[in-house]
Amino acid sequence: MINRFVIFTFLLLFLIIACPLFAQQSSNMRMLANINNHRTDGEYSACWGYTAPDGKEYGILGCAKGTAFINITDTNNIYEADYLPGLNLPSCCREMKVFSHYAYVVADGIPSGLQIIDLQYLPDSVHLVNTFYYGDFTMGHTISIEGPYLYINAGDYNIGGVFVLDLSNDPVHPVKRGEWEDYVVHDSRIVNDTIFACNIYNPPGRISVIDARDKDNLTTIAYWENIPNPGPHNIAISENRRFAFVTDEIGGNPRLLKIWDISNLNNVVKVAEWHPPGITTSIIHNVELFGRYLFAAHYTAGLRVVDVSNPLDPKEAAFYDTFPDNNGFTFEGCWGPYIFNSEKIIASDRSTGLYVFRTDFPLKLKNPAIADNFSLGQNFPNPFNPLTTIKYSLKFDSYVTLKIYDASGKLVKTLIDGNSQAGNRQITFNGNDLASGVYFYNFIAVYRDGVTKKFNESAKMVLIK
Repeated sequence: MINRFVIFTFLLLFLIIACPLFAQQSSNMRMLANINNHRTDGEYSACWGYTAPDGKEYGILGCAKGTAFINITDTNNIYEADYLPGLNLPSCCREMKVFSHYAYVVADGIPSGLQIIDLQYLPDSVHLVNTFYYGDFTMGHTISIEGPYLYINAGDYNIGGVFVLDLSNDPVHPVKRGEWEDYVVHDSRIVNDTIFACNIYNPPGRISVIDARDKDNLTTIAYWENIPNPGPHNIAISENRRFAFVTDEIGGNPRLLKIWDISNLNNVVKVAEWHPPGITTSIIHNVELFGRYLFAAHYTAGLRVVDVSNPLDPKEAAFYDTFPDNNGFTFEGCWGPYIFNSEKIIASDRSTGLYVFRTDFPLKLKNPAIADNFSLGQNFPNPFNPLTTIKYSLKFDSYVTLKIYDASGKLVKTLIDGNSQAGNRQITFNGNDLASGVYFYNFIAVYRDGVTKKFNESAKMVLIK
């Protein structure tokens, strides 16, 4: 008869060895689809999203040799609508952002310029309408956006800082504006004309805060070190602009999410650190905020959803491990997320392409202060020089355009052209590069309330210099 102690010991050893094989792959999150059509060309990289004026939703996936456009509108029929090749060389990183109905794509490691892709013909096709080069710029590592301005990071232009492209007059033919070349900028986030730049290499671990109100003259206003073991790659900023969520892609072990109170830029204070419960080896990469939730691509640990409603005490709310093989200390697995206003979530995985998810809980909380209707406010101050604020309200999630015209009716600036969540919002307009005079701003919101509807309103403002 076999000794019970021997049996118990055998079972215990089996469980210890087998546990990684039976590790939980998801919690509070379900996968709707996985599209993996281009793995033979090399590894995937970034993803982003586009919601067309008709409400159809598309995931955009960076592939080794091009960019895939995936229709995720119908969760029962998610498919690749089109694919646009880049140069016939694999890129380690292909990243994109969207303004109006154009996607802007950079690729690192190859001289590919900035591809400008017209999305208005989806779901049938996409069209390459321009490949933009400027001076020494032929490639970029990452790309950021706020309003009608693109920010190219860590390219081959000068030392690889950040420079600005103006899309407001002609999205197909960007105009080069200012640049900041103090240090290499691995990635950046722009909030209210302020650049939060991640200097991952030199000086090691610094977040530089740059005033970008004057697009021709970018000026450092503050910085802090992302200690300990700093190696900041990506950053997200809370809606109230009080907290910064910074990811360390290089540096120590574990590679942490660090949360900073930035309410006083002269005294930035770290208030919390986070990594997935029980996992210290996976490397954090890109993050996106959506309401109270931070979506963190954590390479081998997959996509993690963190409740940061109390930034001092972040708690994991959901996850889906796109790389279930292990939680190793490698740059494999989940690269980045994007969240649609419909609460669909996409994420890219280095090996297996694009995933489409939903959480088992709503991402948006009902807000009693939500806008009761659509409205456009009078800019303030008015007259102004050169800054003024325009407020507007959206009763429903909408496709919004806000454009500035001179007295003759000529379009001079496009401030907004894209999707916006319901709520009371505002934007600052800088008329520094315009002449004194009377201007008009036109606000259009296209939304669905059973059927597609449009809110359209204009107002006058006066610039005095």
